[in-house]
Amino acid sequence: MLDRADVTLLPAFSLLPAAVAGSWSPALSPDGRHAAYVSDRDGMPAVWVQPVGGELAFPIALGHPVSAVAWSSGGGWLACQLAPGGGPRQEVWLVRPDGSDPHQVAGFGADTADDMRWLPGRPVLALTENLTSAVLIDVVSGTRTVVSTGDLISLRDVDPSGRFALLRQGPRGARVILLEDLISGTTKQVARGEQAVFAPGGDSVYVRDEEGEFPVLRRDDVVLAGGPAPARRPGPAGEPSEVESFAVTADGRTVAVLWNVRGGESALELLTSGGSRTVPLPGPVVSGLTWSHDGSTLAFTAEGPGQPHGVWACDSDGTNLRAVSAEPPGDGTVRPTLEKVTAHDGLTLTGWLFTPPGDGPHPAVVWLHGGPEAQERPGHGPLFQALVRRGIAVFAPNVRGSSGFGRSFVNADNGPLRYDAIEDVRSCVRHLRDSGLAGRVGLMGRSYGGYLTLAALCAFPALFEVGVDICGMSNFQTFYRHTEPWIAAAAISKYGDPVTDAALLHDLSPIHQIDRLRAPLLVVHGENDTNVPVIEAEQVVAALAARGLPHRYLLFPGEGHELLHQTSRATFLRETLDWLTEHLLT
Repeated sequence: MLDRADVTLLPAFSLLPAAVAGSWSPALSPDGRHAAYVSDRDGMPAVWVQPVGGELAFPIALGHPVSAVAWSSGGGWLACQLAPGGGPRQEVWLVRPDGSDPHQVAGFGADTADDMRWLPGRPVLALTENLTSAVLIDVVSGTRTVVSTGDLISLRDVDPSGRFALLRQGPRGARVILLEDLISGTTKQVARGEQAVFAPGGDSVYVRDEEGEFPVLRRDDVVLAGGPAPARRPGPAGEPSEVESFAVTADGRTVAVLWNVRGGESALELLTSGGSRTVPLPGPVVSGLTWSHDGSTLAFTAEGPGQPHGVWACDSDGTNLRAVSAEPPGDGTVRPTLEKVTAHDGLTLTGWLFTPPGDGPHPAVVWLHGGPEAQERPGHGPLFQALVRRGIAVFAPNVRGSSGFGRSFVNADNGPLRYDAIEDVRSCVRHLRDSGLAGRVGLMGRSYGGYLTLAALCAFPALFEVGVDICGMSNFQTFYRHTEPWIAAAAISKYGDPVTDAALLHDLSPIHQIDRLRAPLLVVHGENDTNVPVIEAEQVVAALAARGLPHRYLLFPGEGHELLHQTSRATFLRETLDWLTEHLLT
């Protein structure tokens, strides 16, 4: 363990740039007239309630950062997902929409609870604990029932009769949807994928099916969106378009379908028996679709470059778009261009390029997203905007393993294929330099992107002038030993088995190549992180200190895998800007 004298502990400070605030996780009252959502406008993510289209909002204080909120179909309760200490362990609390009667219902002790869903028309909250227990909580009787157990399961829905459940089961990249008879205990596979709900009445199932190369939305055997037909795939011709998620009204009359198009932008369709309608979007990236119980109103989150997460709503036909809690893009916002990169083996990669005014080459930073089954999208990135204002270009690629580009692409870095993902980083730098876009180059990333940053800095030490590792894994052996058990179990299909693949994971762990690292490195971590535990940062910092290599360690107390407090994110922004400016511009 490091001595505290070697660590910069970062206190809160009062200068809070508006660029790091936002609102997300919308939930609608049954009649669609009011909305609850999560916002950190007061410094810590909390639940806020206000009329849709109105401005009188009030917060509900629960004492810990809130990550998600859901409104019961009867209107009497808000279910809130809390992150005590900022860590990935979650608790679920119920509270009245006026802020009264808060009480915890799940995630007690060391347990974690997530995947909240109110069962339509019933005072019952469905959720999952520890990826091992499917739980129903009746908020009228106060009873709590474990309806199913198993390894790596997550409860998706329960039919109106209470006899059948939809469960997701399996590790990352290999998950399936199961239909379980809760009386007999028998199960059958419905689809490969993550998202499924019962249709009204429970006689059929809507599912985002990932069996093919690109996901499709189907109701039982009928494909509603996706597939090879051009009319079912919005976006530019010849480019990947994926069904990303969907939401069905309680009466089943309308299905909102969210598409991922053009390298990470969003498109939103409403499907009815009369056809489809495209909804104009207030920002290029949308998430969090949710309907009011009466089907009158659809809410979602939208964001874009210089435009923080905001909550929006529209009527059931896609008209009357209005902001619930949203800010317009800031002045001087730089909008990225979509670049294509040819990897070492001929695979096409894409990424979003933010450039300062004037001709290149510019000093540049390559940013690597987490996951790796996530996607860099043209959303809100205050760090990117701030770097460009200082004259530093940013390239945010989607290397192999990213989502949004088909099943083959997202699995192209599994196990021993991870060496190719590391090579993708060098291909991105080569593209920037060969195109005359970049001169001096830095590298940074978060979570898996932090791991990939460390791996590439060690593999290609001459390429980079500076690095920033944000809560990245440095040693797969210690990661598996110290992370949450359910995280470790789900990760084996992606990274490899810590026992049978020990030699591979040893070779892929940057800590064993740390002698090759040359770039000054900023290491950032949350003290309470139990996803990628803080020992991953401590090993790197200790190794760099022992070798006399330039580095700095920023440890955030009261934070976990995400920096949930606005003060922490503002401090991170300031310190990272100064670090990169020092090593790229001077």
